[in-house]
Order: sequence, then C-alpha cells, then structure tokens
Amino acid sequence: MPSTPTPPSDSSPNPRVAVLVPCHNEAATVGQVVADFKAALPGATVYVYDNRSTDDTAALARAAGAVVRREEMAGKGFVVRRMFADVEADIYVLVDGDATYDATRAPELVARLRDDHLDMVVGARRLVDAKAARRPVHQLGNRLLTGAVGVIFGQRFSDMLSGYRVFSRRFVKSFPAASTGFEIETEINVHALQMHVAAAEIETDYFERPEDSHSKLNTWADGFRILWTIMVLFKEVRPFPFFGLIFAALAVIATGLSVPLLLTYMETGLVPRLPTAVLSTGLMLLGSLSLSCGIILDSVCRGRVEVKRLAWLAQPGPEGPAES
Repeated sequence: MPSTPTPPSDSSPNPRVAVLVPCHNEAATVGQVVADFKAALPGATVYVYDNRSTDDTAALARAAGAVVRREEMAGKGFVVRRMFADVEADIYVLVDGDATYDATRAPELVARLRDDHLDMVVGARRLVDAKAARRPVHQLGNRLLTGAVGVIFGQRFSDMLSGYRVFSRRFVKSFPAASTGFEIETEINVHALQMHVAAAEIETDYFERPEDSHSKLNTWADGFRILWTIMVLFKEVRPFPFFGLIFAALAVIATGLSVPLLLTYMETGLVPRLPTAVLSTGLMLLGSLSLSCGIILDSVCRGRVEVKRLAWLAQPGPEGPAES
C-alpha cells in the first residue's frame, strides 16, 4: 500500500504560510490588505473571514484573490477561533483588515519565527501617523492593560493588544481559544506566558485608518471587557495568588476589627461588642475558605497546564531552515 505523503512543515524550504484576516464591514480597506500581503508573501494563501458584514467586504476580498469564508457568530474572538480550527498551514500570519499594519514587514516577522525557532512573533505597533498619535486614551489604555498583564503574569510584551502576529502551527493548533471579542489578544498573550512559549517582538509601523473606514472598537466598553478578561484569567491561570489576595484582605480587616475587642477583653474580661466579634470571626473564616480554594484550584490548574503541554507537544515544533 503506498504511504500517505507527509505534509510540508515549517522546516521545509517552502513552508505553507496562511495570512488570516478577520473582517467586519471593511470594504474600504480589505482589497488593499489582501493585495499588500499577497505581494509581501507571494507563496502565502490569504484567508478573509467575513464576520457578518453588511457591505461588499466579501466580494472585494474575493476579487483581490483571497479565500473568503463567513463566520456568523459576531465577535473577533469567534472569528479567530474558527480560523485557527479551519485553516491548515505551517506558519500563520494574523492581521486586521483595516490597513493599519505594514504588510512589507511580514517577511521579516516570518523569517524571525523560522530562524529563531519561535512560536509567536508580535508586531509591536509604532505610531507613524500624526492622527493616530493623537489618541492618548487608546495609548494610555494599552499601556495600563499591558502593564496589568505584566504584573500578574510576567512582562514579556510591550504591546499586548497588537493585532499583527505570526504563529507556528504548534501554537495555533493547541491554543484553547475561549474569548468572543477583542479580548482575544489578551487571551493569546496570557496563554503564551502560561506555556512559556518562545516568542519575540518586532516594531512595525502603525497607520491611521483611511477616512472612509471606521473602527469597530468601543474604547470604554471593550477596554473594561479586556480588563475583566484579565481578572478572569488571573483567577483561572494563577488561582493561588488570586485567592491568596482575597484571604490577605479579609484577614487584615478581621484583625483590625478584633484587636480592640481583644484589648478590651484582656482589661475587663468582657466582650461588649458581640456583633463586631461575630463579624471578625466570619471574615476570618471566609478568608480561610478562600485560601483553601486557592490551594485546591492551584493543583487543578497544574493538571490543566500538563494537558495543554501534551496537546502542545503533539504538534510539530517550529523548526527553522536546515543548517548547512
């Protein structure tokens, strides 16, 4: 019986490269994005996933030479999850369809992934457009959210919310995506930090959208949603510190309430403020329960990490070009 041919891997001279472009109502820019990335990566296949667009996004992407598919569940997280599941390749380039990222840097990002045997390369945004630079709220929010992730999970990335990334097959096919919206980048970063993947950043130019293109990001609503995601991932990924902080807070409050009662009892032998004593005892019990939950869930989390690691190792590694 003839053997089944082995698909090429990213260690072959010509690895399969897929450019993944999630889009919602990007008719003004999607054609340019497809053309730019086809020119920058001539051997790559560009996939445009149309997320319930009401304009000509799908038709224009198809006319520009992209493979167009449709995702009915609204939200960038749903689209990325679908793309990661459906598309078969060795190297994946994820980029927004708003023409704000520099396609000419894509070969450099792909080469860095291959040459250094990495699993993820992030295109850290460098503002080159005067209009884009005049959005201090977005810049401040990005710094605060990136800083929060750095404090909680470890600081390895300067631009956590960048939508321009290159992944190995191993990363894509073992990433358990759960996000539904713009918080998907946060989940990707936390997963990379939890798994200690080999990753790097390369600065890339970031441009303002064209005048006839409109952002789908709601600054405040999506900002709070990303912050909430960080807190949920803090609980899921690092349960012992999370519940340990709750224990410490309750213990401090309980101690502060009980010290005056203890001093009064030592002087008089009486406990005149019984409700305060009951409250202090209850808070300390709640704190102890929180600490117990943290210890138990930390063991559960370690088991989940082992399962993720096994799924990770089941995929081929990001080998670079053969050395002479």
